[in-house]
Amino acid sequence: MESITVYDIAREANVSVATVSRVLNDTAPVRTSTRLKIMAIIEKHKFQPNALARSLVNKKTGMIGVLFPDSTNMFFPEVFGGAERAAQKLGYTLFLCNTFSNCSRESEYLNSLCERQVEGLIFMGGRINAQHCPDALVQEVVDIQKKIPIVLINGSLPGHPCYRVKTDEYLGTQLIMQHLIDRGHRSIGFLGGTAETTTTLEKLQAYKRTLSANNLSYRKEWVRLGDFSMSCGSTLMQQLLTLPNRPTAVICINDYVAIGAMKAAISQGMHIPEDIAVAGFDDTQLASAMNPELTTVSQHSEQLGRQAVSILSQLIQKEKVKKLTVLEPKLIVRQSTQ
Repeated sequence: MESITVYDIAREANVSVATVSRVLNDTAPVRTSTRLKIMAIIEKHKFQPNALARSLVNKKTGMIGVLFPDSTNMFFPEVFGGAERAAQKLGYTLFLCNTFSNCSRESEYLNSLCERQVEGLIFMGGRINAQHCPDALVQEVVDIQKKIPIVLINGSLPGHPCYRVKTDEYLGTQLIMQHLIDRGHRSIGFLGGTAETTTTLEKLQAYKRTLSANNLSYRKEWVRLGDFSMSCGSTLMQQLLTLPNRPTAVICINDYVAIGAMKAAISQGMHIPEDIAVAGFDDTQLASAMNPELTTVSQHSEQLGRQAVSILSQLIQKEKVKKLTVLEPKLIVRQSTQ
């Protein structure tokens, strides 16, 4: 069947395209006889209005772009899941773009999403978590923000006011450190993350200050950075286990590093938590699927996504919204530290 357009309907009804659009979108009064004629033609041809065509009339596409850095890390899909459910209730469709924390890909997606006239953007990872983000990359986001609203999740652009929603990762690290200290641990290591990311530096700062607040020594050799993967956790734990004086517990940058660390320790014949306690961060679904189950910190991933969409929707509607929304983390104690 040949596709029919609003132009075909207008021609058959002997009216303007604008009149057909007014009937389709109910944006202005149209004479009853003319409306009935147009509706009859629409019904005859079983015409389905094109969403993009409608958007050209009402300037609304109902689309939101989402940039996130890693589809293999369950934390990010869980955030997206919360965002998608919230968006659906509000009548929005999400475009998901996996950037792999690559700045060039971020720029490509930002430009592509703007060309597709998305009504707003949600941004996670990559440049908004960089300790030193090049000015050109910052300015790119700032310039887009002048045209459409953007909400950052767990990130920022220093020196530029942005709408942000985040979990207090500093507090989350304090919670898990204090839990280990209260369990009697006096030698605690830190595994994973990179010195170039703000989330790592924030957690490291909380780690050091909690040690100091409890009159415990900071040992440089017990802090091992790498990345955010299971393989990194395994490698770093193996390094730690070769030390003559090793810690009795470790906290990890996320659940993936923690799971890799646990597997490495178990492969060496160690028992968790009897020989070494291990804690993660994020409370992904994998944390409770491990044996032993992993103690971790919940960032309320789904709530982060829902909150980001809620804020973005308010901005799209030109409503006043506070710049920063902070969620309080929750310590989830399981077998790996008990």
